[in-house]
Amino acid sequence: MPTKNYTLEFRGYWRFANLYSIPNEAGIYCTYTCTYNEKGDTVSIDKLIYIGEAKLVHDRIVNHEHMPVWDLRLSGSQELCFSFAPILHESDRKRAEAALIYAHKPPLNKKYVYRFPFERTIVAVYGKCEKLSQSDVNP
Repeated sequence: MPTKNYTLEFRGYWRFANLYSIPNEAGIYCTYTCTYNEKGDTVSIDKLIYIGEAKLVHDRIVNHEHMPVWDLRLSGSQELCFSFAPILHESDRKRAEAALIYAHKPPLNKKYVYRFPFERTIVAVYGKCEKLSQSDVNP
């Protein structure tokens, strides 16, 4: 399999309070701890805690079995925030997700943290993707 290049535009950030407005499209999502600034109606991203992929991102996040574990990562006035990048094909989603996990090693991901089962993969990111950077994974 040759080198694959992906360019992902992340949209968001959706606070837990706005969870139901996350698009129900195929893509990769990031789960963050964040702090909400009510006066400015903005969030400050504190930490990337999980990266996932789904055919229907909204449905996956709303019904995610790890939501209680994510909540345990919150302290003080923090809350969960999510960003999302559309990517249609399942094989591309899995490969790009694996590259991002391998490169960033979010604390609540298990799969792909220490093993990358694909050939060289480059993922460029932009948009609402704080704590993410371009990933060039070459096992």
